[in-house]
Amino acid sequence: MWQVKPELNQNHERLQSVEHLDVIFRGAHIIPVFGNGSLPDNFVFSYSLDAFKTFYVNKYADHHANEIAF
Repeated sequence: MWQVKPELNQNHERLQSVEHLDVIFRGAHIIPVFGNGSLPDNFVFSYSLDAFKTFYVNKYADHHANEIAF
């Protein structure tokens, strides 16, 4: 699996943009890099994109994902 990180601006804030649905080619399976600590009991999965800095991309999720990603 590959590791990916969001792109940051000069102030170390995540760059954000709205993408048109026509430019999305395929969904991706991403898994957070948890590190050594544990998650709090009240952690809500919907905050994962904001809570983690790095993610794994599962290139083996299906046959086409491996061909398209790299």
